[in-house]
Amino acid sequence: MQLRYSFRVYPDCPQRMSLGRAFGCARVVFNDALRVREDARAAGLPFVSSGELSKQLTASKRTGERAWLAEVSSVVLQQSLRDLDTAYRNFFDGLKGKRPKVGVPRFKSRKDSRQAIRFTPNAGWSITPGSKLRLPKVGDVRVKWSRALPAVPSTVTVIKDAAGRYFASFVVETDPAPLPEAEPVVGIDLGLGHFAVLSDGTKISAPRLLRRAEKKLKKAQRDLSRKAKGSVNRDKARAKVARAHARVSDARRDFHHQLSTKIIRENQAVAVEDLAVKGLARTRLAKSVHDAGWAAFVAMLEYKAALYGRTFLRIGRFEPTSQVCCVCGTKDGPKALHVRVWECQGCGTVLDRDINAEINIAKAAGLAVSACGAQVRPVLVPAQRGEAGTHPKSHPVVMRRTGIAFPQMGEEVKTSRSSPTPSSARSSTAA
Repeated sequence: MQLRYSFRVYPDCPQRMSLGRAFGCARVVFNDALRVREDARAAGLPFVSSGELSKQLTASKRTGERAWLAEVSSVVLQQSLRDLDTAYRNFFDGLKGKRPKVGVPRFKSRKDSRQAIRFTPNAGWSITPGSKLRLPKVGDVRVKWSRALPAVPSTVTVIKDAAGRYFASFVVETDPAPLPEAEPVVGIDLGLGHFAVLSDGTKISAPRLLRRAEKKLKKAQRDLSRKAKGSVNRDKARAKVARAHARVSDARRDFHHQLSTKIIRENQAVAVEDLAVKGLARTRLAKSVHDAGWAAFVAMLEYKAALYGRTFLRIGRFEPTSQVCCVCGTKDGPKALHVRVWECQGCGTVLDRDINAEINIAKAAGLAVSACGAQVRPVLVPAQRGEAGTHPKSHPVVMRRTGIAFPQMGEEVKTSRSSPTPSSARSSTAA
């Protein structure tokens, strides 16, 4: 499988200028090619092929208007055309139902929050004996290596984010590394009150990183609004806001990586519910939903399960996990969000809404889990007529674990943006 490893790079002033020039040239080539195809579509002409666009790019370098395109690596410009092809392919596949729908390709702006260029092996990039990244027409860039790459990377993408940070992202082909088999299986119910509730009764509190940083974010945004447009002070204030948001994003990603790695390590099979995140993001809970980052967490669980030889299962979002008693299977119907504890009308068991839901998630995925964790407290079930006068056995008291201490989620290794191993805020992901 392919994984992406991201490392922080620190270009000096001339190298930042060279990278800025490369970002601009790649953006111009992308926009020129998109304009050619849009003009052809408006005129009713056939779709312009990639080969024709490449020929036009070569010819434009010989003109005075676009002669400065020769100042950067030609591979960067060709990869920009490949990115446009990918954007069109995703758009057409969305129309055909092969993937979720995406919008039509749009023109890029120099004010976009993310700028990127890509180098393939034929560009001649390399890692020097001094552990620097040598990029054509840029130079040797210092890299903060958090660990060694597991294999020879095929491509490297240089990225500049809104906070002005630079990253080198490598695509590496790796083989799965199965972990020793584990006995437990777990169902996970994601929520806002608790970020995750596991089938063994463990409740993991939501870090609510955005809520905790709101005061600083508001102040930084307020300072930005008071700066004159086009001024140097406004650029500094904008970068300050971007860095504040980047800290929140990095902390959230680190939390997701630590928790997902811990769950995958300790359980042989993991089941989660397919949530309608886009729909929830249009409600009054939108800020809390985005702060939780459920989709990113589930994606980490999925690729780490494939990497470590675990089983990952999804159940449909319309499964009535909160309406069915996990002990006897009685369906009591929908319940309001404020109802966190309820009593089953069939067996009389008092159920915790979250724990009951995640046990039903595991059962719906075909996992054999115990339903005892769903009971909040023992209750007395009325004796049958033939059993009057007997003393029914008391139900065992189930101790519930509440929360996992954030610093003790497991031994973690510093990695890049998404990684097959426990990682930091920037670790490797499945490419």
